[in-house]
Amino acid sequence: MAKHTFQTEVNQLLDLMIHSLYSNKEIFLRELVSNASDALDKLQYLTLTDEKLKNLSFTPEIHITFDNDKNTLTISDNGIGMNEKDLLDNLGTIAKSGTKNFLSKLSGDKKKDSALIGQFGVGFYSAFMVASKIIVTTKKAGEKQAFAWISDGSGEFEIEKCEKETQGSEIKLYLKEEEKEFTSRYRIEEIIKKYSDHIPFPIFLHFVETKSEGEGENKKEIIEEKSEQINKASALWRVAKKDLKEEEYKEFYKNLSYDSNDPLTWIHTKVEGSLEYTTLFYIPQKAPFDLYRVDYKSGVKLYVKRVFITDDDKELLPSYLRFVKGIIDSEDLPLNVSREILQQNRILATIKSASTKKIISEIEDLAKDEEKYKNFYQEFGRCIKEGVYSDFENKEKLLELLRFPSNKSEGKEISFKTYKERMKEGQKAIYYLQGEDLELLKSSPLLETYAKKDIEVLFFSDEIDGIVMPMVGEFDKTPLRSINSKEALEDLGENTIDETTKEKFKTLLESFSKILGDEVKEVRLSTRLVEAPSCIVADPDDPNAAMMKMMKQMGAMGGGDIPEPKPILELNPNHSILSKLLLSNDEAKNAEIAFLLLEEAKLLDGSKLKDVNAFVKRLNALLEKSI
Repeated sequence: MAKHTFQTEVNQLLDLMIHSLYSNKEIFLRELVSNASDALDKLQYLTLTDEKLKNLSFTPEIHITFDNDKNTLTISDNGIGMNEKDLLDNLGTIAKSGTKNFLSKLSGDKKKDSALIGQFGVGFYSAFMVASKIIVTTKKAGEKQAFAWISDGSGEFEIEKCEKETQGSEIKLYLKEEEKEFTSRYRIEEIIKKYSDHIPFPIFLHFVETKSEGEGENKKEIIEEKSEQINKASALWRVAKKDLKEEEYKEFYKNLSYDSNDPLTWIHTKVEGSLEYTTLFYIPQKAPFDLYRVDYKSGVKLYVKRVFITDDDKELLPSYLRFVKGIIDSEDLPLNVSREILQQNRILATIKSASTKKIISEIEDLAKDEEKYKNFYQEFGRCIKEGVYSDFENKEKLLELLRFPSNKSEGKEISFKTYKERMKEGQKAIYYLQGEDLELLKSSPLLETYAKKDIEVLFFSDEIDGIVMPMVGEFDKTPLRSINSKEALEDLGENTIDETTKEKFKTLLESFSKILGDEVKEVRLSTRLVEAPSCIVADPDDPNAAMMKMMKQMGAMGGGDIPEPKPILELNPNHSILSKLLLSNDEAKNAEIAFLLLEEAKLLDGSKLKDVNAFVKRLNALLEKSI
């Protein structure tokens, strides 16, 4: 008998489970039945595709037995089973990447943490909520040796060799004294019908029934051992929509996704014709914890003629729809289709394209309900932006789904369509300001001219906006223009400085350029400022902050050093500070002011100062002189 210690993350999860983090403990049975169904799915596929297992006699079934006297509950299946390595990998560690990230999100709020754990899908460990000890007896299909896994959930587990006639797994729970309700025939039936009615394999409940026969002295009790199938065992996605209740869709989603929340909406489609397939897709209420990880887990399962093929193919839907959970069941793919063939399969490409359009159409319907869509967009808006960048075929529809704050939206986010409807007469473009701090964008001096002319400006404040939006170019034939661009100023007729003003400030600009040196690309007069004395703008040929961040990450991997682009400093010729500087002969003071005007502009732009101490010293020196 070999003793092992649980992985640290498993211990943390067990501690949460054992202390009843789930609000309803009955969920453990759904999780164990779901695992059994997965094991049957895998073996069913292998008996059709693996030469070593094609002759295996296999009728997929799940069995549940209980013993009221001994207070035990047993769930068994004749699926793929596990060997010693599988037990170590699956029941001793959490192989899922992002485990630590997941644990760091736990807040201590039981309700919120319960939902997170559901998303993470740590189904097996939920059994320790009701059990003081668990024994898993298992034998892998095609192998001779069986193994037993034993643990009381206190930090260690044991694995030993044992005997088992058939392949599959048996999970025996030694229930805690206060959990006797789970040795009741009617309670078990209730839970299975509630959560697992549409598991596509029969679930049999074994129980003892006592009957009375005869009367008077001849009356005697007869004890019968019985077995009844307690689920429908039909693939829900294959049932006609008219025959399904809303509650059935919701419970199937929870079984499929490990999410304890109801789905936001779902799309159930049956297609017949040159291709025949069925899809059932769900949009969750909340984003899964691994949504923005490169190694995210696909939420879509592929079946062929109801036979499970894979739940690990990220090609079934575009990556920006990775938040979608669901089923694709094709009648036309071969059962022995390989992953390599899947990636280049014409049938699957057609299903993928049609499914993507269906999902986008459903999101468009969601957008008709402002409050509902606001919640969706908070969770998945960034994914939609990824789609704008990567899905050229659906780009225009996805653009209509984007929402942004603006200088006139009063806390709401608006669409490009709404912006166009509110454009001023004669306005030539959709104007925007991009940065990563919304509050700084709202107070940017670059907005002054637009506020004066009552023109709306969108704020692109999401990090991904800096990568996606410069690639967009236009919406509905109206160009998108950054307000710090030359073209935007030309649109407003604010792009020229008269020759007299240029000549007046020529010496001052030359002096500032010399003083600031390599800190700036250029010093010039501004036509875009009203009240602020200075601002910084980027050269349109230079990469923006988001692009720089991406380039630096790539540079770090390649060992290269990416230099920061230098800003252009613009000065407001109508500001009193500039007028007074024209009259000043104090070169040292002028130099200090030149740096302060640059640093002030950087702070308002959300940029970091290279030398904060030098800025403070300059500011203090000027304050001292002014007193």
